Amino acid sequence: MNPTNILQNGQKLTQFVARQPIFDAQQNVFAYELLYRDSAHNAFPVGTSDEQATSRLFFNTLMMLGPDKLTAHHLAFINLSSATILENFPKLLVPQNCVLEIVERTNKIAEVTQHVKALKQEGYKFALDDYDGDDKWAPLLAHVDYIKIEMDDVIIKTNMRIKKIKRANPHAKIIVERIETHAQFHSLKQAGCDLFQGYFFARPEMITYKDVEPGKVIVFDLLRFTAKESLCFDEIQKQVARDVAITARVLKLANARSGSAKLTITSISQAVVYLGEDSIRQLVRVLALSELGADKPSELTKLALTRAQFIALLLGQNHAELVGQGYLVGLFSVMDAILDTDLEAIVKEFSLDESIAQALLNNEGILGQSLALIRAFELDEMDKIAVLMSAINSDLHIGHIFNYVLDALLYSDEIIEAIAE
Repeated sequence: MNPTNILQNGQKLTQFVARQPIFDAQQNVFAYELLYRDSAHNAFPVGTSDEQATSRLFFNTLMMLGPDKLTAHHLAFINLSSATILENFPKLLVPQNCVLEIVERTNKIAEVTQHVKALKQEGYKFALDDYDGDDKWAPLLAHVDYIKIEMDDVIIKTNMRIKKIKRANPHAKIIVERIETHAQFHSLKQAGCDLFQGYFFARPEMITYKDVEPGKVIVFDLLRFTAKESLCFDEIQKQVARDVAITARVLKLANARSGSAKLTITSISQAVVYLGEDSIRQLVRVLALSELGADKPSELTKLALTRAQFIALLLGQNHAELVGQGYLVGLFSVMDAILDTDLEAIVKEFSLDESIAQALLNNEGILGQSLALIRAFELDEMDKIAVLMSAINSDLHIGHIFNYVLDALLYSDEIIEAIAE
């Protein structure tokens, strides 16, 4: 999730937007679905309907930040109500950058269909969200490019629905939402599903450490060294020097960070002198994470970076001494999915500090509460968020949290872009 602050009539307003990735069959990010999230206060004049307020705030956010920043240059799937389609809100968006989602609560199907047909002529693409097979959708089906369905409790039922929908609508791609496991993903892929949405990448198939590739052994060592309270640069330099790919990434990322100073960094030693110990420690962790997650969806690495930066920003206000540990907690919170093993084994393998270990395993202490907060935010558990905010810092309010998440999200996108091949 992410917000942006804009000025309107001299007042500072908080906008709330969520994004969820949509993957292709190769587990690459195909697009992001963008969803408006309301705040506690209505920012628009009395008399404006909730539907209009939501739509206008959402599009203000899009136009202020731009879809590229919200989606890291991927396609944007955007939820629209009946009224926003009938009021021609889609024309505020560039058709090449977006897919317009017709939500399940849509009414006035005949009128909406006519607007969809006209917008299609201008290059816009449409998705039908949460398609349930009801006959009322028949007029729209011929004009949508994507049909989204939710996972059923029984996987074979979903597979049968996919095949039935594809036979009747061969022009449309099928997207299945709420995928929970890799096994479900594999079964849906075999059934002909085109695109996938959910947390399946966070529920990996189990393997053992003996299967780790030789290059990843170096990465394990790097993570061990950076998890220590005192960083030994000689150890880091020796390990990095053993792997050309990691060396190249260290230099590339350091050069990206120093770009505004117009410096060219050509050695790890020079990078440390310029960035300092804390920054090189962070760089090694980020690069190690990207290497370990090389055969996983990039969203998993982004999730780790977003959590890490969020916790660092959150703790920076009242617990500055814990920022480094908090960043590590965020990174390690998805390491079970990246390494395909239990967190308990990872905590033991890396000999993590007790406070970090308890934060990861039991959500204990300020570090654990901070991790629990970002997880609750990802799941829209607002009651839990309120309790955790109060426990961490009584001065926190939801606007702070949304701003921290936005900053963390943009940070993770920048890091991924910088370390990409």
